[in-house]
Amino acid sequence: MIFTYKITHPELLKEWLKRHQFSKKTVSAIKQYGALLINGQPVTVRKMLVPQDILQIHLPKEQPSSNLQPYDKPLDICYEDPYILVVRKYQQQNCTPSREHPHYSLIEQVLSYCRNKGEDINPHIVTRLDRDTEGLVIFAKYGHIHHLFSTVKLQKTYIALVNGQINSSGIIEANIKRSLNSIITREVAKDGKYAKTSYKTLVQNHRYSICQIQLHTGRTHQIRVHFKHIGHPIVGDDLYGGTHPTIQGQTLQCSEILFDHPIEKKQISITIDYKRILKLFRNI
Repeated sequence: MIFTYKITHPELLKEWLKRHQFSKKTVSAIKQYGALLINGQPVTVRKMLVPQDILQIHLPKEQPSSNLQPYDKPLDICYEDPYILVVRKYQQQNCTPSREHPHYSLIEQVLSYCRNKGEDINPHIVTRLDRDTEGLVIFAKYGHIHHLFSTVKLQKTYIALVNGQINSSGIIEANIKRSLNSIITREVAKDGKYAKTSYKTLVQNHRYSICQIQLHTGRTHQIRVHFKHIGHPIVGDDLYGGTHPTIQGQTLQCSEILFDHPIEKKQISITIDYKRILKLFRNI
């Protein structure tokens, strides 16, 4: 990947790179394996830029982890450009390999897809979902783009099928920490980290409700823990009190993402349907 810029005012290249959110790790990699060119000539970060200079930044080639094995299965692609890939993940698939599920992960699927289309890249996952949570997942095609996502606004909206009749809307503020007797589960605790979730009810009957949920913090299992905390665990969530006789895995979906594109600076909004959750609501 090559980025080209026209310089508008005098500045040290080192300061220019810092101002444009090139991380120290990225700059170090560029020095070793990439290139910094001014008007076609190699330079160091100590070069003084002057107006009308043409700066080219050649990002180094990244090598995927040896733990990743390309998984050749069609992706459900919702958005793609030279920098970013947004796909729809389904239940029963990890975003990344784990000890229990070392292969067939979504990132390995993305790696295979990119290689098959001639993009020799190392995908970086920007947003993660639990194995049984479905919905939208963002991948950056380069480490620099992944870093830039930490500097832009990103908002995710979820849809969940929860037990019981719930208020038409509400805010859940309850600290969350790791459970003392588990490395997986989380729980509400005063000495946990601050967590805030808001929701509104879209439809309900006497047994279940479908809620649209907004995260204001990003704690592990936050939605699942918060809805258990208020007495409305997510249907099918065995880990947090939502066990159901016929539904396996939490009925939770990331249905919408909204973010400022880290390169193009435009707002990207992607929404997917929640037909499966609505169908379950009508049939259980």
